[in-house]
Amino acid sequence: MDFTLPPEVVALRDRTRRFVDEAVIPRERHLPPTEDHAAWDALRAELQAAAREAGVFLPHLGPAWGGLGLDWRGCAVVFEEAGRSVLGIQALNCAAPDEGNMHLIEKIGTPAQKERFLRPLAAGEARSCFGMTEPPPGAGADPSLLATTAERRGGRWVINGKKHFISGASGAAFCIVMARTDEVRGRHGATMFLVDAANPGFRVDRRQPIHDLSFVGGHGEVTLEGCEVGDDAVLGEVNRGFDYAQVRLRPARLTHCMRWLGAARRATEHATAHALARRAFGGRLADNGMVQAMLADCEIDLHGARLMVWHAAWLLDRGESASHETAVAKVAVAEAVNRVADRCIQVCGAQGISEDLPLANLYRETRAFRIYDGPSEVHRMSIARRLVRRAEGSEG
Repeated sequence: MDFTLPPEVVALRDRTRRFVDEAVIPRERHLPPTEDHAAWDALRAELQAAAREAGVFLPHLGPAWGGLGLDWRGCAVVFEEAGRSVLGIQALNCAAPDEGNMHLIEKIGTPAQKERFLRPLAAGEARSCFGMTEPPPGAGADPSLLATTAERRGGRWVINGKKHFISGASGAAFCIVMARTDEVRGRHGATMFLVDAANPGFRVDRRQPIHDLSFVGGHGEVTLEGCEVGDDAVLGEVNRGFDYAQVRLRPARLTHCMRWLGAARRATEHATAHALARRAFGGRLADNGMVQAMLADCEIDLHGARLMVWHAAWLLDRGESASHETAVAKVAVAEAVNRVADRCIQVCGAQGISEDLPLANLYRETRAFRIYDGPSEVHRMSIARRLVRRAEGSEG
C-alpha cells in the first residue's frame, strides 16, 4: 500500500487547515444558544459561503453536485482537518447526519429523489435527519427490534411510530425513516422512506437535553402518526431497508472516525503547547517524564487510529464492503480519541476543564462517539462473531 498523498490532496488538506484555523475556530467564541437552530443555520450558511470561496466546500461529492469529488482516502485526510472544529465540518457540509444521507441517496435514490432531496442537501440549502433509533422496547443498538410500521392503504403508505435521539431533527427539511413493512420477513422486512418534515403526520415533539452539543438541530424525539406518503417516498426497494442501512453506516462510521481524529489532534496540540509554556517543580511540564508519557500515548493512539481509518478507506475505494474493518476502526478510534481528550485535560489541569480552552468541549463531544453508530460493545460482539465464523470455516 502506497501512503503517498496525491499533490492535489495535500494542497486541499493544507487549504482546509488554514481555513479552519483562520475562518472557523475564531467563531467558536460566539456561538448561538444550543436550542436556537435558526441562528445555528444562519451561522452554518455563513461558514459554508466562506468554505466555497476558499475552495474546500463539499469534498465528498462529485462536481455534478457542486463537490470536489474526493475518494474515501482523500476524505480521510480532509475530514480530519475539518474535524479540528465542530464548526469546520458544518462549514464544509460534511457533518453527520447529512454526509451519510447524501451518500445513501446518491447510491440508491431515483433521479427524481436526488433532485428533490440530494440537490438542496448538497448545496447546504437544507438539513436532514435519519430516523432509526426508537424508545424502548423499539430499535436501538439492536435494529431487529424496529417497531415503527408502514402499511399500504389505498395506494399510499401510512407510517406510525416513535423515534428518539434523532440527530439534527429540529429544523431538518426531511427525514429518512426506517419502518417495518413485512412482519413475516423479520430483519429483512424494513423499508426506508423519505419523509418531508412538513408532512402533517411527522412532528418533532422535543429536543432532548444531552451531553454533546455539536449537532445543529440537536437530538429530537419524533412522532409519526398517520404519516401518509406515496410510492415515490420509498428509498430504494421495499423490504431492503436493513441492507441499505449498511450502505450508509459502513462509510458513516468511518467518516465519524475521520472527523474525531481531527478533534483529538487539536486537543493534543493544546496539551503540548501548555506543557511547553507551563513551569512547575523547577522546569517545564514538557520535561516531566509523566507528562511526556501522556503526550507520547496521545501520539501513539492518533497514529494507530489514522492507519486504521486509511486502511478501511482504501478498502472502500477498492469496492470492498469493509464491514469488518470499519467496525474495528469505529471501536478503536472512538476509544482512542476519548483517551486522548482525557489525557490532554489532565496535562492542562484546571485550564483543561475550563472554557478558556476547547478541551472540555472536545471531551464532551468525543465521549458520545463510543455510543453513536453502534456502541463499542455491539461492534465487539459483531467482530468476535465474524472471527468465530472464520475459525469454524477454516476448521471445516
